[in-house]
Amino acid sequence: MPLTQSDIRRIMKAGYSLGGFAVKTREGWRLKNRSGRCVFLSGGRCIIYPIRPEGCRLYPLVYDEASGTARLDDLCPYREEFEATDRDIGRLNDLLRRLAEEGGRRHRPGSEKHQTYN
Repeated sequence: MPLTQSDIRRIMKAGYSLGGFAVKTREGWRLKNRSGRCVFLSGGRCIIYPIRPEGCRLYPLVYDEASGTARLDDLCPYREEFEATDRDIGRLNDLLRRLAEEGGRRHRPGSEKHQTYN
């Protein structure tokens, strides 16, 4: 899960060290995983839920780079219980812009598009 600078500050303010929850990649900062799971997932629940990253707040809405669209993550077992609204798409688009700016990249055109959900 990508992290904004705001996400990082909020989590560190709660007492977590950057190295304990984040890893720097070419694309920017991301949440660290252990055995394929977020380091903040414990007993099937997020232990930082009130301060969770923005990308986690929008999940299961994700950006599909291959198609350039927003969609509900096929891996989410509860995806059928969610509906992506125009407001959600706007929030995801805003998040993508900020992540690109923080990483020194341009926002990819066309990410405003989204799939129709059944």
